Amino acid sequence: MRRAAFIALASLATLAATRGFSPPGAAAEPRGSEIRQLLREVPVMDGHNDIPWQYRLRAANDLGAIDLAAGTAALKRPLTTDIPRLRAGGVGGVFWSVYVPVTLRGSVAVRATLEQIDLVHRLCAKHPDALQLARSADDIERIQRSGRVASLIGIEGGHSIDNSLATLRMMHALGARYMSLTHAANTDWADSATDDPRARGLTPFGEDVIREMNRLGMLVDLAHVSKDTMLAAMKASKAPVIFSHSSARALCDHPRNVDDETLRLLRANGGVIMINFFPGYLVKAHAAFAVKLQAERKRLQALHSDNFAALDDALAVWRKSNPPPPDATLSDVADHLDHVLKVAGEDHVGLGSDFDGITYTPRGLEDVSCFPALFAELQRRRWTKDEMKKLAGRNILRVMHTAERVAAESAKGRSVQIPGATSPRRALRPALPPVGVSCGSPSRPGTPSPRAAPRLRRTAGP
Repeated sequence: MRRAAFIALASLATLAATRGFSPPGAAAEPRGSEIRQLLREVPVMDGHNDIPWQYRLRAANDLGAIDLAAGTAALKRPLTTDIPRLRAGGVGGVFWSVYVPVTLRGSVAVRATLEQIDLVHRLCAKHPDALQLARSADDIERIQRSGRVASLIGIEGGHSIDNSLATLRMMHALGARYMSLTHAANTDWADSATDDPRARGLTPFGEDVIREMNRLGMLVDLAHVSKDTMLAAMKASKAPVIFSHSSARALCDHPRNVDDETLRLLRANGGVIMINFFPGYLVKAHAAFAVKLQAERKRLQALHSDNFAALDDALAVWRKSNPPPPDATLSDVADHLDHVLKVAGEDHVGLGSDFDGITYTPRGLEDVSCFPALFAELQRRRWTKDEMKKLAGRNILRVMHTAERVAAESAKGRSVQIPGATSPRRALRPALPPVGVSCGSPSRPGTPSPRAAPRLRRTAGP
């Protein structure tokens, strides 16, 4: 940890020379103490962190293999998240992503997502002095007052529910508080930003999903979806939406990013965009590199299937011979925050780092301890304290409170029947096989029956 702390302070010192601010903790500079005080009053709420996937990828979900309390910077392949650095970074809340790849579908995807939800529960149980599961905005504020990190669960991709509203409800009951409608590929009912459009936004069942999320008080996350899906979801939702880890398309023309028209609609919707730290979503040159990286990932996926550890190793080899462009920096993240502040307004901006889900980070934002450096840069850019507090956590807490209020108002009219497991407009899979069809027959092309569902490889599951 001494080495990791030295590296973090050295990187901040470099930024101080080039950007005009001092690293947090510098005794001679009062600005650092002001930032620390601000983050004590309103701790950082990070909209997206992928450390659960790293446990699955590297350790088959064995909590003993990666010690989050002792530090992860000194691992052979260092991680960007651990408890000491969360504390150093002023982080008081995290949406832990329970991501599973889009190559997993059907019951296999559901099982894998449940295993990742289980991992978050076990992480909180293993580190009760540092982490506690939060299910509501009030929970977050209570946990933060106790000095712990409020741990929330975010589902990354609607493929995780296998077209089942019942599965969505059960994942919510287990603690999931947002769901991204898609990941890198379309679902049967919503279009991804990085796939060929089919639904042209949302299908009728996709609208059912939005309504059910509203009824549950679950945040609708539009990171990864196409623009048509963004617009359709904001139209369908009675509660504010979020972009849990996206950036501004005006500054970096990547299809994952959010254009100004949508940012203005987000202001009217009351939602929040939480800026992603991945250089490929921040800087034009890095966006072109991200396209190459994604193409190589797809090629390797065809070779390695669901052996995610082998895929990760192969990508690491590719990156050594295909280095990214020159550094993106903390200042590039601040540029995106400035842009959203200008276009959408101070009530609609947040932070969604994507730490431990992105392949490399901006200089100055190497890990979760570096959030104070970002706030110091915003202070240098004359952000007010109130604007920075909204960015840190107040905006996402407001959105959660509003979503919970919409759900409570919906609950007053319980005469409305709770929808069934799948869309009433299109039975995606029969509950029981038709007469004359054996239970071992696939119920739709390419999808094995639950009885015949393949086991995940040991490298990808517990």
